[in-house]
Amino acid sequence: MTNALELSHLYDLSEQLVEKASKEDVAECARQLALIVTHYKMKFGEIPLDETLVMVDIDKPNQEQIEILVDGMELLIGQLNNVISNE
Repeated sequence: MTNALELSHLYDLSEQLVEKASKEDVAECARQLALIVTHYKMKFGEIPLDETLVMVDIDKPNQEQIEILVDGMELLIGQLNNVISNE
């Protein structure tokens, strides 16, 4: 079970990677993430962004929201790390 502390650590790690990355690295990561989202949409249908984007600024997420945010941060970290490592 993931928790808010793990989420906080992942946010910190993502910030460190973004600081380390070049503008081109961040752009490449965004392109790759866009492809992942598009692939998902083509396979499973539209993603309810209204509900999802609300979580970005939530002060006290519930357990389900924490799990979604953790999964998202892990995906971002993995993609960004791959882009940075491939230089």
